[in-house]
Amino acid sequence: MSIFIKNISKSFGNFTALDNVSLRVPDGTLLALLGPSGSGKTTLLRVIAGLELPESGTVYNDDQDITQQSARERKVGFVFQHYALFRHMTVAENIGYGLRVRNVPKPQVRERVDELLRLIRLDGLDSRYPGQLSGGQRQRVALARALAAQPKVLLLDEPFGALDAKVRQELRRWLRRLHDEIHITSVFVTHDQEEALEVADRIVVMNEGKIEQEGTPEELFERPRTPFVMSFLGDVNIFHGRVQNGRAVFSGMEAVFPEHPNPDVKPVCAYARPHELDIDRLPRDRQSLAATVRHVNSAGAVVKVELVLVDETVVQVSLSRDRYLELQLQQGDAVFVVPRQLRIFIADDWGASGSAGGTIRQDGARVNIRWQNAVA
Repeated sequence: MSIFIKNISKSFGNFTALDNVSLRVPDGTLLALLGPSGSGKTTLLRVIAGLELPESGTVYNDDQDITQQSARERKVGFVFQHYALFRHMTVAENIGYGLRVRNVPKPQVRERVDELLRLIRLDGLDSRYPGQLSGGQRQRVALARALAAQPKVLLLDEPFGALDAKVRQELRRWLRRLHDEIHITSVFVTHDQEEALEVADRIVVMNEGKIEQEGTPEELFERPRTPFVMSFLGDVNIFHGRVQNGRAVFSGMEAVFPEHPNPDVKPVCAYARPHELDIDRLPRDRQSLAATVRHVNSAGAVVKVELVLVDETVVQVSLSRDRYLELQLQQGDAVFVVPRQLRIFIADDWGASGSAGGTIRQDGARVNIRWQNAVA
């Protein structure tokens, strides 16, 4: 294991940033720390870097306890969101700065700088200054500077957060290709789920100073263990209901749910992503929910349709263009929503807003749908 974080806790005043967090980062992995603001992801990254000292717990690198080591002793490369380049230095001087302060001979510095300029595809720009570069080019220079001293671990804090959407997308692909070339153990922080799903080998979803779930992008997207992970990784529709005697019952539909065969009633939430729903003009023999089309966004390869159910629940559905053209949907049309699958979570209690909350009793169960004319 390249990095092992064991029982790390860190607070700032009365705010708990990390609450007994443990994490393993396999050697050569590109791992994303994903979560909302205040979830603890940046604090965890800074603890790994040695920029923050934990109040308790241990940080290991290749089985060596590095908890009390300084950032320089840890041999990590750190890339900040806003580049942090020296404006008065050229590209070459910025990249070679860390080597010069370590008294590396000038010929070796020049050789390493030239190697990195080729790696980041900025050959010939070595004499330019940061102000003469685009945002994407400056971020690549910052990355080259972090790699110059050949760190054991590369850490990136919202590396594309200051860039516009198109440049972000280009740099995401570039970072993935770069990692495939150099295979350095890398950890990057992001709040952008699309970015994490596209770039990372593994994703750690954090919330309120704890790890909600860790796994491959496919595992987290297809098999979320909590409502938070389900809702944070992509858009979701939520149906509120109850479970009893092996049945989860919602407004006008019923799902088989053998995970709760008991007669006691528990509140549940069923989650379905927009692409897991379909729309029909006619009811499917009680296997559909009556709805009204409120808005259609037909721009793009996927058509996004917003509907309102009879109980005033708002539902988002993503349709292929072929399906949309087949249905010829218009605002105000009466249609029927057909879920293809649901993920159901049981909660011990409900939040004040009526949404699922509290402690989750079990992993979300993906269930096939059996419908009946039921009322939740």
